[in-house]
Amino acid sequence: MAAGDTSVSICADALILLGAKPISSFNDGTDEANTADRLYPNVRDSALMMYPWTFAYKKVLLSRLITTPVTEWKYEYQLPGDRLGNPRAMYTTSDASARPSKEWEVQGDKLLTNETTVYVDYPYQTPEFAMPQSFVQFMKYMMAWHLAYPITEQQDKAAYWQSIAVGSPGENFRGGYFRVAANIDSQGQPNQVIEDYSLVAARY
Repeated sequence: MAAGDTSVSICADALILLGAKPISSFNDGTDEANTADRLYPNVRDSALMMYPWTFAYKKVLLSRLITTPVTEWKYEYQLPGDRLGNPRAMYTTSDASARPSKEWEVQGDKLLTNETTVYVDYPYQTPEFAMPQSFVQFMKYMMAWHLAYPITEQQDKAAYWQSIAVGSPGENFRGGYFRVAANIDSQGQPNQVIEDYSLVAARY
């Protein structure tokens, strides 16, 4: 994990990459601090949702609500407030060998199903101290890209850092350092069967 890294330090390093003055706080009162403070949360959440990063998932037991859905489903469960997007998979047990269920769907901030016990794997708003160094570096490049034009007013500099962060349109923006970070994250991980992904596991 990237001990010592914070949202401020990531933005400060991104500003250094742009040749700008680094910040020591989002409350510095400078244009750099104000812009970084405004942009960082959305850039972070977007980066966390770009790929099923192993460090950015939780498995939790959901609480069943006393209300019932006005649909074909019997029960509804409250989804966690720190989630990013929909769950990746739903299980009816915490057993490590359990296979995901396909009998569920998401409506708003609720998960609907006929199951009486529900565990979900979901991407969450991961704190910086829990991010590995490779992802922190990726975040610095992402912030350099998004800060480049507001801070330097140079579109070519923004395009340069975009290519460093995610590659070119020809790579479907899955190149650059994103590819490096994703490859590092996948090392040592078991191969995932396609039914583990929400696009297949979720019932829409």
